Amino acid sequence: MSLLQYHVLNNSIKSTNFLNTKTTKSPSAFHKISGSPLNVAKDKSRSCSIYCSSNLQTQEFINSQEVQHDQPLTQWQQLQGKDFPQISIGSDENAIEEAVKKVKYILRNISDGEITISAYDTAWVALIDAGDKTPAFPSAVQWIAENELSDGSWGDAYLFSYHDRLINTLACVVALKSWNLFPNQCQKGIAFFRENIGKLEEEDDEHMPIGFEVAFPSLLEIARGLNIDVPYDSPVLKTIYAKKELKLTRIPKEIMYKIPTTLLHSLEGMRDLDWEKLLKLQCQDGSFLYSPSSTAFAFMQTRDNNCLGYLRNAVQRFNGGVPNVFPVDLFEHIWIVDRLQRLGISRYFEEEIKECLDYVHRYWTDKGICWARCSHVQDIDDTAMAFRLLRLHGYQVSADVFKNFEKEGEFFCFAGQSNQAVTGMFNLYRASQLAFPKEEILKNAKVFSSKYLQQKQEKDELLDKWIIMKDLPGEIGFALEVPWYASLPRVETRFYIEQYGGENEVWIGKTLYRMPYVSNNEYLELAKQDYNNCQALHQLEWDTFQKWCEENKLSEFGVSKSEVLECYYLAAATIFEVERSHERMVWAKSSVLVKAIVSSFGQSSDSRRSFYDQYIANAQRSEHHHFNGRGMRLDRPGSVQASRLVGILIGTLTQMSFDLFASHGRHVNNLLYQSWGEWLEKWKQDGDEGEGVLIVKMIILMKNNDLTNLFSHPHFLHLSEIINRIYLHRQYSKANRNDEREKTIKRTENEMELMVELVLSESDPFRDVSITFLDVAKAYYYFASCGDHLQTHISKVLFQKVL
Repeated sequence: MSLLQYHVLNNSIKSTNFLNTKTTKSPSAFHKISGSPLNVAKDKSRSCSIYCSSNLQTQEFINSQEVQHDQPLTQWQQLQGKDFPQISIGSDENAIEEAVKKVKYILRNISDGEITISAYDTAWVALIDAGDKTPAFPSAVQWIAENELSDGSWGDAYLFSYHDRLINTLACVVALKSWNLFPNQCQKGIAFFRENIGKLEEEDDEHMPIGFEVAFPSLLEIARGLNIDVPYDSPVLKTIYAKKELKLTRIPKEIMYKIPTTLLHSLEGMRDLDWEKLLKLQCQDGSFLYSPSSTAFAFMQTRDNNCLGYLRNAVQRFNGGVPNVFPVDLFEHIWIVDRLQRLGISRYFEEEIKECLDYVHRYWTDKGICWARCSHVQDIDDTAMAFRLLRLHGYQVSADVFKNFEKEGEFFCFAGQSNQAVTGMFNLYRASQLAFPKEEILKNAKVFSSKYLQQKQEKDELLDKWIIMKDLPGEIGFALEVPWYASLPRVETRFYIEQYGGENEVWIGKTLYRMPYVSNNEYLELAKQDYNNCQALHQLEWDTFQKWCEENKLSEFGVSKSEVLECYYLAAATIFEVERSHERMVWAKSSVLVKAIVSSFGQSSDSRRSFYDQYIANAQRSEHHHFNGRGMRLDRPGSVQASRLVGILIGTLTQMSFDLFASHGRHVNNLLYQSWGEWLEKWKQDGDEGEGVLIVKMIILMKNNDLTNLFSHPHFLHLSEIINRIYLHRQYSKANRNDEREKTIKRTENEMELMVELVLSESDPFRDVSITFLDVAKAYYYFASCGDHLQTHISKVLFQKVL
């Protein structure tokens, strides 16, 4: 582990620092990179990732004695010891409200992208001559003078990378020296450079800034021409020069003049260019692929007014300095939505999220997108992330866009190139899981990206050339082991809160940079507060749910304690919002009642028919009688056990209806009885009817006002058929041999594809109902695929507070 490594000091970075244009000279906290930057994360990821396959070695979150089969965590307070805080629902509502306001302020100020300033790019702008031997941008020179760090270097003040500090420092020294200004700052910078140039060998190339091997030697040549005293014969520089020559020989100049490529982003490191041809490839805003340094160099060579206009806008926008890339509007819009969703707080910002996605969709093309609007160069990272979010939110986007990044079965970051990046393949993998049945390009993308990520994981090489994250191995491990079909909202959020680095996430461009509207502690703190608030309510509901089961003695009907916990967990992990308590509880109670009925009366057609007959007879009298669930007078003879369970069922449905009427003024008694009657009738016939449709109906009855002809709608019936098949496949997969189990899993995946297409391509009027089908189906898929670690997940999601 020789190269980039975090050394984390005790103090945290204030988020407001990254919103300022001026860099703090003496930061109170920073990360030092001197080895692998994910050394800490690699250790952490072993306990952060979720593993669903029994043959994988993993560290459990709790001891096996703490959670055993049939011994659920009924005394959940014991998990936290004697100091576990008392539950207080709503005590943090004011704090949550204030946190939401802060985030809304951020979202309402999204424009072309909030990004930190690059000393390197600012230096290139500062080098521009106004035509009279004076700086064309004196404010850029002033920014450089004011933002030298205390050790004499320039660069990211909180994450120490020799590559980043040295290229920024050399560029700033060159800029100041070229105008013979601020000699003291120059000397301090030169001293830092001389002292640290040899340490470049200590850092891995994995996190080397983009184009470093080309841009750095070009700066050295300018420095040599200015007689700047640096060690030009250093052995490490000879290695860098060799890399530059090798890279330049591979640049297909005949192509770079014909079509826009990523080479336009780094023109300042190249020589012998045909500017007449290159000017035809400018972006609409006058830049060369949105790079201030590349555009500044182009202006020096051409004096093109469009270049000048772009640079003036950037300098004005950032008060003297410029970032390493601008604008980054599409990137910011997309990644903000992704962060809010994975952190479980997107419901607070539905209007703002729609505005973000409308904006992205406006600039979507059949070739894809990149980080900025109206680009003629597209990348797979932004395209995959945008595709996934747009499809999830009902926008119609074609999977054929990924054909632009595929060649002979392999997928690449940029069209026409031949390399991959970990995060690019990670986002391709995430997008590929939303494939519709006939989208072969996405199925191929899933195979390729999952194989790529697994190989990187096995080699412990989950480092990325675009970003330094808190726990990238944990994020990828989660995605590989918990497919999207099985990813429940609270499970993903619980783990992502630990994986998200907040304001400490750093991107890698020509220099290190930060995106404070994408990565900040405001999102993280709101996510923690919201999660704990929801979890506190879930724990109270769980206590109430247990008491309901105990009072009705459901264990006498074959329902184990662990099954009771699992039923509530699946409901709460899927429908987690505080305001959706009715939906959560009706799901959990219905699931337990189904288990009790099937366990006690599902063995023979006679017992099923007898139970059904008793239910129908007594449900018809339910509006005029009160059943307490313990005993009731039957209209016709039947077993005492059946009588008790019918009473419990009808009493529970009556209470559900009453609670909903008391809170929302809606009366659904008859519809509840009718839905159960329909399920029981089908179950009576063959005993194999899945409960999926019943659960969906129960949830919908708790939240939908207009149910006119809903349950007979063709779309509803089609989804009902699919979810019943998914449920039955789940049941069969438990009993089958391994070879048969694989076939069953494949059939289940095919059914999930059908459901995803129906749900995500449906128009708005039916979308909410369709999403409910998908939520329940994913819960079934999760239960079937992640059962080996179910109790571990339950403990973490329901009972371990986020700190």
